[in-house]
Amino acid sequence: MNDTQSRDLTVAGIALRFGIVALTLGTAYIHSTLGGLLFTLNSIGYVVAAIAMIAPISLAVRFRWVVRLGLIGYAATAITAWAIMGPYYSTAYVAKGIEVALIVLLVVDFLRADGNPVSVVKRELAAGLAWVNARRAQGAASA
Repeated sequence: MNDTQSRDLTVAGIALRFGIVALTLGTAYIHSTLGGLLFTLNSIGYVVAAIAMIAPISLAVRFRWVVRLGLIGYAATAITAWAIMGPYYSTAYVAKGIEVALIVLLVVDFLRADGNPVSVVKRELAAGLAWVNARRAQGAASA
């Protein structure tokens, strides 16, 4: 078990993850009740992201930082689209409040679990380039 996984299994980590999943499912429910294809797809996207946040699959655990950043972008896009297009009624304000709280929890979770986002991206790019170079060397050796 690496350091990130051990931090995820603390009481604070579990509570934070529970809050993220609850807020994600809450906004998914609100969007599912609004009708229309766009709201239904938005709801499905939130449900998939909630599942990805708790999936115990090793690939999901390793790249959970991508899920966090993706969910931040997803919620920010929903807020921006609503600000541009509306409609401005009370349920929409509740959904946007949930999405803002979700973004805050995701940022806290990202910083707690992964640290500096720039370092994470650099580390993953270096790992990807090392994998490509190893594949290239393996292909040249077999040719």
